[in-house]
Amino acid sequence: MAHQQKTEFVYLPGKQHTSTTANLNSKLIHPFRALRPERMNELVDSFMERTKLDPMYRETIRKGAFLAQDSNAFALERRDGLVLSKVEREWLAVEDPETGNKWNQPWLLYALIACCSLGAAVQGWDEAWSTQRHTSVAQFSVAEPLNRVLGRRGTIFVTCMISSVTCVWQAFTNTWWHMFLARFCLGLGIGPKSATIPIFAAECVPANIRGALVMSWQMFTAFGIMLGYIAGVVFRDVLDGDSDHCSKYQPPSVLLGVECSLNWRLMIASPMIIPLITAAYVYTLPESPRWLLLKARQGKTEYYEKAFRSLCKLRRTRLQAARDLFLIHHLLDGEEEIKQRRNRFIELWTVARNRRALVASLTVMFFQQICGVNVMAFYSTDVLSEVFSDKNALLASMGFGILNFVFALPAVYTIDTFGRRNLLLTTVPFLAIFQLFTGLGFLKPEKSTGRTALVMIGMYLFSVFYSPGEGPVPFVYSAESMPLYVRDLGMSMATATLWFFNFLLAVTFPKFQVAFKNTGAFAYYAAWCVIGWFMIFFLVYETKDLSLEQLDARFEIPTKTHARWAIKEAVFVFKYYILRRKETQRPVLSVSTRGMDDVDMISLPPRKLSIDIDERGSTTSMA
Repeated sequence: MAHQQKTEFVYLPGKQHTSTTANLNSKLIHPFRALRPERMNELVDSFMERTKLDPMYRETIRKGAFLAQDSNAFALERRDGLVLSKVEREWLAVEDPETGNKWNQPWLLYALIACCSLGAAVQGWDEAWSTQRHTSVAQFSVAEPLNRVLGRRGTIFVTCMISSVTCVWQAFTNTWWHMFLARFCLGLGIGPKSATIPIFAAECVPANIRGALVMSWQMFTAFGIMLGYIAGVVFRDVLDGDSDHCSKYQPPSVLLGVECSLNWRLMIASPMIIPLITAAYVYTLPESPRWLLLKARQGKTEYYEKAFRSLCKLRRTRLQAARDLFLIHHLLDGEEEIKQRRNRFIELWTVARNRRALVASLTVMFFQQICGVNVMAFYSTDVLSEVFSDKNALLASMGFGILNFVFALPAVYTIDTFGRRNLLLTTVPFLAIFQLFTGLGFLKPEKSTGRTALVMIGMYLFSVFYSPGEGPVPFVYSAESMPLYVRDLGMSMATATLWFFNFLLAVTFPKFQVAFKNTGAFAYYAAWCVIGWFMIFFLVYETKDLSLEQLDARFEIPTKTHARWAIKEAVFVFKYYILRRKETQRPVLSVSTRGMDDVDMISLPPRKLSIDIDERGSTTSMA
């Protein structure tokens, strides 16, 4: 029997979009569509004049410009005499999504990601020993000006040095207020670093592997947490740290003595090495080309040359660098049309495109904490001590940290194939189930096998489903969703939100334990997981496989339109995958690029389950 083709319906924004907005969307998606070669050459001449690039690059920029217009521009012989070299053709073939290898990237790009990963590891290592955080206010006030003045590399260097020094400082404290001061200063390093590193990675990697490489932030944060737990096991028995002489019932003068405090001092100072390594080689890496272009557009034309050289180091050929430079430059012109030249903080909320991206970013950052993961990270030893002995509880906590890292690895593949939004919607229900599972375990008799089994299974399976979804997605999503001119400010707000609720969870969980017991506390976080799923369902847009500039078009779609599509998509998933009704028509959310105010339903051939921005021009087929 012949396969019967299934038809989809596309729900496009209607009267919410004016023709001006539609034209802007078209420019953001395909800025050079339908331009004649003469006009493209004029744009190249104007670009060379504005950027003051060396004339020796003119032909490369011309070829790059035509590639930015059409990836198949050199498939046939051209009338203008432009010809690609054999090496250029070979590396362009590697980019082909069907026959190429997207992971075949310059070693320097992977070195950059490795540097970012080291910065994330120290973050996680320190988190393993945090019971309170005081970073949110300091982080918000420092990250944006540091990025503006020092750039991405400079901010990473300064914050890594702060992290290293304060790790040593903490190890020599003798009073609670002294420790508080050291921890607060550590926040000046941790906060801006957590806002900058994901942005740095997102601005340097190609769109087709951006999610996988940027997620190294969260993956290596989990790796750092694992190292922190391992360090806790290793240093626990140093001197008399595990003896009755050093029990918590001894006076502070005894507990702060060398015999009783050397173990935790070594634990808390142990992360100092990694940030020194990161700071030592961050300046051997190229600066973010998008940050350099931002400086260039402020009148510093020499930064165009620096941006081009940076891209040359991050791409296989000079042609690819020229293509990306030309494309980014002109897409930023479209971004300028969105910008209303007011205070950037105000524009984050008053410009619809910015507001939707910010709300989505704040949603995923907020939920990453309120789902209760750091209750398990910070208090896992305390919680498990009601099930195991103190030493076994520490070993069980180490197991939680190892699982948190190991199960983040699959997201390297799934985040760019399955998508950010789909990962969250798929994994979050399991977070609610296993939070509740853990809480119910405490209803069993103390020290019973049933309690041990339920609590361990609940905590470990929570980690298994958290790590590939809510773990890596928020930082990737927040780093890529903002337009360039407010990206560092928006990311600062997103990470400030995360660290604020991180701190809130750390200080409220002990009180929840007293008021609601462990069962009530974990049930509370399970309820938030349910609420968080609906927030993600309606407010979070898909961002995979789009360039950072094309995301402008994605977030031009009104929230109401997206919410209506989400409901229709859920109905389709239920009918098609659960009821197995193969004739069901799937709605696809898209952006009108035809300049029309009212667009009705258009029949399209079937595609993958995703949200796609593409052309809906006159060539659209009526399947």
